[in-house]
This record gives sequence, structure tokens and C-alpha cells, in this order.
Amino acid sequence: MTFTNFTRALALALAAAAMYVPAHADSFTSSASSAGSASSGSISDSIGGSSNSSSGDRNRVATGPYRVIDVAQAPAKAGITRVTLRAFAGDATTEFWVDVPDRELAERRVGKGEVVQVNERVYGYEFAYGDTKQPFFLALQDDWYRDLASRKVTI
Repeated sequence: MTFTNFTRALALALAAAAMYVPAHADSFTSSASSAGSASSGSISDSIGGSSNSSSGDRNRVATGPYRVIDVAQAPAKAGITRVTLRAFAGDATTEFWVDVPDRELAERRVGKGEVVQVNERVYGYEFAYGDTKQPFFLALQDDWYRDLASRKVTI
């Protein structure tokens, strides 16, 4: 295991362990704990259409509040809802979409006109309800997402 993989594994283990820490933990633990219940997907499979990047990285988004401008079934992806977001601040023409599994929105849907808070994290992006700041989806950097894959272990 390389140092980078070890660091990722340690960070993921700490995030999982944080789910069992009391509610009055510091902000890092609180963030990791709340994110622990959110679904995740890779950035390349979950985010698209960003128009705010001069570098050409269409999957790069900025931290901040976004208004939901459309909610629809994701094309050719059964069981996936596509949520299209537009920035509040900065370049208000910035729009992108995020594909979220329907099961993650079963308890609480995201509706047109609502606010979604996007936070950049070391592992990728956290999408949270604007009013409660409760995360509902994590878009993980592709290498982090691959590291989470189950692997058969032989002894």
C-alpha cells in the first residue's frame, strides 16, 4: 500500500468512525459524521456541465450556495435524479448538474427553487440541503472512489 493510499484509507476510516462520536464534536468530526450517512459516487460519473472553469475541467465546481433550477430523471440512468444547479454568487450564469441516486432523495426530495450548499472537501464535493446543511450526496474524486471499491482478499 502506498503512502497516498494509506492516507486515503486512514481518512475514510476516521470519517466512518466519526459517525459514532457524540453530537458536540468539533466541526471536522461533525462534518465527517454527517457526511457518513450520505450516498457517494465518482465526480466523473456524477457531475457535469460546469461552465465556470477556464481550465476546461468540466467537473470542477465552486463552494457555495446554488439554486435548484431543474429536477428530472437522469438520461439513460435508471434510479438516478439529475439536479441542475445555478450559482447564487460570483458568475450567476454558472450552471452544472449532479446525478443523485433516487434512494438518497427518498426521505427528502430536492425541489426546484430550493438552495443546495456545495462544499469542496479533500475527497471531492459534499452536497447538502441549504436550510439544514445536512449532506445528501458526496461526489468523490475518482481515485478516492476507486479506493472504496470492495476487493476480494485471498489468504
